[in-house]
Amino acid sequence: MNSRTAAFAFCISLLCLIGGAQAQKAPIYPVVQGKYYKFEKIADGVYYASPELNGTPFPFGSNPFFGANLVVIVNKDDVVLVDSPTTPRAAHALLEDIKRLTSKPVRTVINTHWHYDHTDANSVFGPDVQIIAHDYVRQAIKKFDILNNEPFRSSHRNSGPALVARFQKQIVAEKNPAHKAALQRNLADAQAALKEFVGDIKAIKPTPPNVTYSDRLVLHRGTREIQLLFLGRGHTGGDTVVFLPRERIVATGDLMESRLAYMGSAFFDEWIKTLGALKQLNWAVTLPGHGVPFTDKGLVTAYQAYLADVMAQAAKLRAQGVSADDAARRVDLTAHAKDFPDIEGVGAEVRGIRRVYAWMDETGRK
Repeated sequence: MNSRTAAFAFCISLLCLIGGAQAQKAPIYPVVQGKYYKFEKIADGVYYASPELNGTPFPFGSNPFFGANLVVIVNKDDVVLVDSPTTPRAAHALLEDIKRLTSKPVRTVINTHWHYDHTDANSVFGPDVQIIAHDYVRQAIKKFDILNNEPFRSSHRNSGPALVARFQKQIVAEKNPAHKAALQRNLADAQAALKEFVGDIKAIKPTPPNVTYSDRLVLHRGTREIQLLFLGRGHTGGDTVVFLPRERIVATGDLMESRLAYMGSAFFDEWIKTLGALKQLNWAVTLPGHGVPFTDKGLVTAYQAYLADVMAQAAKLRAQGVSADDAARRVDLTAHAKDFPDIEGVGAEVRGIRRVYAWMDETGRK
């Protein structure tokens, strides 16, 4: 497994937000720049929020300590937020930056799934804020001890120090004085943020949603319709797709990213089927939980093919008696690199392959 593939072992982790390759050239949207977040205006009142360091664009400024990319929907009287940041500190920074878009209050937070980088700031929002998610998310946050389990455990222990080491290595290699200076600033910021992030762990209080649904929930905010759809299990057992039918925008969380997603909580064959249902929606742009906005449904098909290949290769190795950890080093998914450039060599993220093996045990697959 080469160094880039090894780095992908923390795909959902904080490090991946700085290092994830982009699967496609992203559309260009108008930008409102906050102190910590960049807001791309996708449509009237709909913004894609990406965390950054010092307002510095990728690759020198992505702020991995603030978690996933979010969607901010500014309505007639309020704001709906798709996913919450990684820590209370990040949430307060986001709320401050949202003031550059609107003075309207955040009244609704939608959690697309239960993973920490989409839910760990839920506690910041008071009782007057509806936190909405699929039924499964409430049960997961109540039962899974998410601060002592994956994917938080590996991300917390490994990603911060790995990011600092990455910046240090890049500084040594960088020849452009301006780029070197930017990296040096971001190293200092990353070191400071790491201390704050570790300190924030005690402040994180996993908070389940206070409103749940099973299959479909529709919000009406002024003239805007916001559909919450459960299309089936996939990335997790309770993924919500947020669909704006008039704007033809879909927010997918980690069910469909513009790059490879973490697979450690996945339901693999169902994931492929659920992605098929996603393609049937009448969307023109997808806003993923990680990566960049994309417009091509062919990328969804490509990810279905990737998942099918993962399953087939893992099943073959498992039948030969190969352990999950060894299989993670041996699977060859480089045929999919044309669609997902973060694949640079043989090997896959070990937690994902362990989950494939466990899923096969659960379902009796061979």
